[in-house]
Amino acid sequence: MKRDFAFDKTNFILLAVGMIIVIIGFILMSGSGSTNEAYNPEIFSARRIVVAPIVSLIGFCSIIYAIIHKPKDKE
Repeated sequence: MKRDFAFDKTNFILLAVGMIIVIIGFILMSGSGSTNEAYNPEIFSARRIVVAPIVSLIGFCSIIYAIIHKPKDKE
């Protein structure tokens, strides 16, 4: 008995890769912030305000692609 699922193995792999990319982007954004006693100029680093959001956006786009991607029919 063949079941027709909306997703196949490829969709789940693409979804997992996209989620890993998003997690990497959020890890790149993390770091210590400034306090009332000390200013931390590292909060405005290029990694945190340019690279990490782009990596996260790429991850979200790949998740959308994984959801939209139509599995091939195996007949």
